[in-house]
Amino acid sequence: MPGTKNENTPQYTGKNFQMDLGVYKTLVDKTLSDISKNKILERIWDHDHTVWKDEPEEIINRLGWLNSPISMKKNIDEINLFTEDVRAADYKYVMLMGMGGSSLAPEVFRKIFDSKEGFPELSILDSTNPCAVSGKASGINIKDTLFIISTKSGGTVETLSLMKYFYNETISQVGRENAGEHFTAITDPGSRLETLAGELNFRKTFLNDPDIGGRYSALSYFGLVPAGLLGLDLEVILNRAGVAAEKTKTAGLFDKSDNTAAFLGASMGALALAGLDKVTLITSPALSFFSAWVEQLVAESTGKEGKGILPIAGEPVGLPQDYGNDRIFVYIRYVKDDSYDSKVSAFKKNGRPVIQININDFYDVCGEFFRWEMATVIACVCIKVNPFDQPNVESAKVLAREMVTAFQKNGKLPDLVPAFSVDDISVYSDFKADTVSEALKMFLSQASPGHKNLGGRSYVSLQVYMQSSPEVDKVIQKLRLKILQKYNLATTAGYGPRFLHSTGQLHKGDAGHGLFIQFTAKTGKDLPIPDKIGESKSSLSFKTLIDSQALGDRRALLDSGRKVISLQFNDNCINNLKKVTEEL
Repeated sequence: MPGTKNENTPQYTGKNFQMDLGVYKTLVDKTLSDISKNKILERIWDHDHTVWKDEPEEIINRLGWLNSPISMKKNIDEINLFTEDVRAADYKYVMLMGMGGSSLAPEVFRKIFDSKEGFPELSILDSTNPCAVSGKASGINIKDTLFIISTKSGGTVETLSLMKYFYNETISQVGRENAGEHFTAITDPGSRLETLAGELNFRKTFLNDPDIGGRYSALSYFGLVPAGLLGLDLEVILNRAGVAAEKTKTAGLFDKSDNTAAFLGASMGALALAGLDKVTLITSPALSFFSAWVEQLVAESTGKEGKGILPIAGEPVGLPQDYGNDRIFVYIRYVKDDSYDSKVSAFKKNGRPVIQININDFYDVCGEFFRWEMATVIACVCIKVNPFDQPNVESAKVLAREMVTAFQKNGKLPDLVPAFSVDDISVYSDFKADTVSEALKMFLSQASPGHKNLGGRSYVSLQVYMQSSPEVDKVIQKLRLKILQKYNLATTAGYGPRFLHSTGQLHKGDAGHGLFIQFTAKTGKDLPIPDKIGESKSSLSFKTLIDSQALGDRRALLDSGRKVISLQFNDNCINNLKKVTEEL
């Protein structure tokens, strides 16, 4: 049975890919057989929307990523010439502003590769937290900085708010006539941002293939322009991705096939249907941020219509007995690092399904982008959802806009009445308690073990509307480990509002097994968002925007029947977060 020792675990073993599925091998083999019999791979490459849904809407115009490894090669010279222009202009910093798919792939390149010698330093700003904004502003010299405004729709509120703020800051430093030279746009043709970039004389505007969705855009301009500015070899990036793409065209899925994307996708989909709906990503430290990119891809693609595959990224790695039987483990291992080998070996010996992917050098990650994209859409075939839409994302945005409208009308955000307050912490819940610790324990006691400890098992989402920092990260990781060991529950964690562009779709669209803990800060620095570029008038601040998004998402979760508890720190945010964690 799952979760027990299995000495003779059957497995698929390839050059850099192994699957130890234990008792689930037969189930996955059956799924692979169905994929082969129904010609799923061939039909995906033929852009056949009926693989997923009868209606073509938001499918046939979202398959451009399939050809990115080939089609983007013609744009390598353009990107390289732009990079040389940026270097010749002596820009020492590049700051990319974007959310979700626009920022995650660039962050993967930045954190795994970093800038090559002689190339500008790249930073990513994907937060509306005013402390994060001011921190980025103070860490650069605007005169030496190129700003990349990256948004597919061209209207993402966070990205455009950041653009207005930094454009005004740039005007103050270099003058209105020179400010545009410090800005570059990556967007879709015909977007609002394309128009703005023309009006403001941006240095360059890259127009992406509109048939590529945000979370599938790593190998398009959205990922490759930042990669080029880091000094990476774009031809190698696309060649590695191209090799991965070619392997997915193999018709036969057994014996000598190296179509590992099909194996990965079939495993995720088949095991999710069997109740193992949590893909737990364990990555070598040097590759750790890649799991954040996978998190958005899998969560936003699968979490809808009351279904979902929950990616678990960055969770502390425990012992086999710490986990419920709702997990599949994917170990992405850099071959020069054996940090987690012994722990992963223990999962295999315990009969847990484990897939191991070996990364020989960092450029192999570029092939992983494509492998995971194809695996994810195959998993969506298995669970019968459209991987390219995001029907529940808009709900939180609508409610956040309503909060902003209320603020602009009344001069304040809607008041929530806490269930109780203790010292510097206000607790918002549908029950009362004497202490914060008691409230959290009562909240977590609502977790469902699921049927036979499988399907329907709860997970805990920690939503942190505070400034990100190594210190906060450390406390959140300690809290995740406590929840894992004490309650055997999977945990996810994300900073608001950026997780809304990553896991937010799944939170509202899946089967509703999430327990959501919000952490917000009442006090803190604030910065105005200019109403218009080049003007100082402001009717909205970054603090009001992020507070509106927290309130809007809380309301959207409750409206979707989710369980939510909100802890507002009125002062001493980090100390109170530590106290909450220690007392749980």
